[in-house]
Amino acid sequence: MKNNKGYLRRFVKYYKPHKKLFIIDMFCAFIISVFNLVYPYITKEIINNYVPNKLLTLLLAGAGFLLGLYVIKAVLNYVLQYWGHLVGVRMQADMRSQLFNHLQKLPFTYFDNNKTGVIMSRMTNDLFEISELAHHGPEDVFLSIVTILGSFVMLSLINVYLALIVFACIPIIVVVAVLMRNRMLKTFKEVRVVQGEINADIESAVSGMRVSRAYGAEQHENEKFEKGNAQFVKAKSKQYKVMGEFYSTMIFFLDFLYFAVLISGGLFFYYDKIDVGEFAAFVLYITTLITPVRTLVNIFEQIQEGSTGFKRFCEIMDIPEEEQDENALKPEKLNGDIVFDNVSFAYKNDEEANSVISGFSMKISAGRTVALVGPSGGGKTTICHLIPRFYEIDSGKITVDGFDLKELDRAVLRKNIGIVQQDVFLFNGTIRENIAYGDFNATDDEIAEAAKKANIHDYILSLPDGYNTNVGERGVKLSGGQKQRVSIARAFLKNPPILILDEATSALDNVTETLIQSALSKLSEGRTTLVVAHRLSTVKSADEIIVITSEGIKERGTHDELMKLNGIYRGLHEHKLSEDTAQ
Repeated sequence: MKNNKGYLRRFVKYYKPHKKLFIIDMFCAFIISVFNLVYPYITKEIINNYVPNKLLTLLLAGAGFLLGLYVIKAVLNYVLQYWGHLVGVRMQADMRSQLFNHLQKLPFTYFDNNKTGVIMSRMTNDLFEISELAHHGPEDVFLSIVTILGSFVMLSLINVYLALIVFACIPIIVVVAVLMRNRMLKTFKEVRVVQGEINADIESAVSGMRVSRAYGAEQHENEKFEKGNAQFVKAKSKQYKVMGEFYSTMIFFLDFLYFAVLISGGLFFYYDKIDVGEFAAFVLYITTLITPVRTLVNIFEQIQEGSTGFKRFCEIMDIPEEEQDENALKPEKLNGDIVFDNVSFAYKNDEEANSVISGFSMKISAGRTVALVGPSGGGKTTICHLIPRFYEIDSGKITVDGFDLKELDRAVLRKNIGIVQQDVFLFNGTIRENIAYGDFNATDDEIAEAAKKANIHDYILSLPDGYNTNVGERGVKLSGGQKQRVSIARAFLKNPPILILDEATSALDNVTETLIQSALSKLSEGRTTLVVAHRLSTVKSADEIIVITSEGIKERGTHDELMKLNGIYRGLHEHKLSEDTAQ
C-alpha cells in the first residue's frame, strides 16, 4: 500500500484543473487572516492613545476603518463559502467520473466479489467526505497557519518573552494530536466498512422486496438488518469514544493556553512589563490565536473522514482494468466461426477458485445453431460468458474466425455479439432507450422495426406513452415476457453475426414462449447461434445439440440422433414430456 505522501500527491493532482478557483479561495483566506490580526492592534491604540488623549477624529476613523474591513471580510467569506465549496464539488465530480469510468473497465470478477451497495457507498459517501476535505482542508489549514504565525509576530511586537511563553504550549498540542491520529484513522475506516455493508444490505432488501414478502420473510430481513445496524452502532460508538478522548484532551490544552495567557500576562502587567492597552491587545490576540488552533482540532475529524474516503477511492482505482493489448486486432466484422480448444476455467473469489469447465473443446461453424443442454452445474452459462471474454480462461484457447480472443479488441469482439438472457436487465428509462442499447445511432423507425420483429411493437403502441413509457427500475413495470421481447428487440437492432441465447425462454409461460419463439428463430437466421436451453422443445431444430454435465461433453448430435442413442438427452426429453403432461 502506498504511504501517506503517495496519497497526498495523488490528492493534490485533482486540484490542478481547478487551480484558478483554488488560488482565489486561498487568497481570500489569507486576506481574512490578515484582517483578523488588525482588530486587536486597533483596540490597543484606542485604549492607550485615542481614548486617554480624547482623539475623537482618530477614534471615529479607527472605528470606520474596522467597519470597512468587516464589510470586505463578509464579501471574502461569501467567496470562500460559494467558490470554495464549488472547488470541492467539482473535484468530487471529477473523481466520480473517473471512478465510474474505471468501474466500466474492471474485470467481472470484481463485481462477483463486491456488493453493489458497498460500491455505491464508495461513490457517494466516500466522495462526499473527500469533497468536504478538498474545500475545508487547505482553506482552514492555510487560514489557521497564517493567523497563528501572524499572532506570534504581533505578540512578539508587544513582548517577545510573553509570546514565547504562550507559544511553548502549542508544540505539546501538536504532539498529542499526532499521537492520537492513528487510533482515529483506524476507527474511521471500520465505520466506513460497516456503513458500506449496511448500504449493500439495504440495496439487496429493497431490490428483493417482492420475494421477501412472497415468502413471508419480513422478520428475517428485519433481523438481518438489525444485526448489521448493531454492528454500525458498535463501530460508531468506538469512533465517538476515540473522538471524545481526542477532543476533550485538545479542549483542555486550549483552555490551559488561555489560562497561561491570563496568568503570565497578568504578571507582566503587574510588574509593568506591559501597559493596559498591550495587555488587552495580548488577550485579544490570544483569542485570535485560539480560534485557528481550535479550527485545526475540529478539522481533524474531517481530515480523517476525507483521507479514509480517499484511500478507499484509491483502492478501487488501483485495481487493474481488463487487460487490453495496445496492438489488439480490430476486424470490421466477424463471421462467427467459434472454436473452444481444450479450455479450462474456474471462477475466482476472495478465498478459493471453483472449477467449472476443464479441457473443454467445441466447434461452432459460422451461421450454424448449436444448443447446450444438460443438468445444472455443467458450465453452460459459463461458456456463454467466455465467448464475449467476460472472464479470462485459465488454459487452452478460444478463437473466433481464427483470431485468438486474447488478440482481439474487446469492444470490437462484443460489438459482434448479441446476448439474450433469462434474467433480462432493463435500465430505468423508456422502452425506446432500452431498445436503443442495441444501436444508439438508430432512428425511431429502426427501433420500431426491431420491436416489430420481436413481436412487441403493437403492445408498445397500446401504452399511453408508447415508446416513451418508463419501464421502472430493472423493468419492474413490464411482465417477464414483455421484458424478454424488449431484450430481443435490442438484439435485432444490434444485428450481430454471433448470437447467444442463454435460457431465453425458460422463465416464460407456454403461450408467451410460443409468441416469441418465432422471433428468436427469425433472429437466429444467418447468425452463429449458441443456445442454452432448459426447455428441450426450443432446441429441436438446432444444427447440433451438445449434452454437457459436470464431467464435460457426454453426447452431441441432432435431436433425432440423440434420441436414438437412448442416453442422457433422451432421458431429459422424456422427463420434460412427463412434466408437461402432468401440468
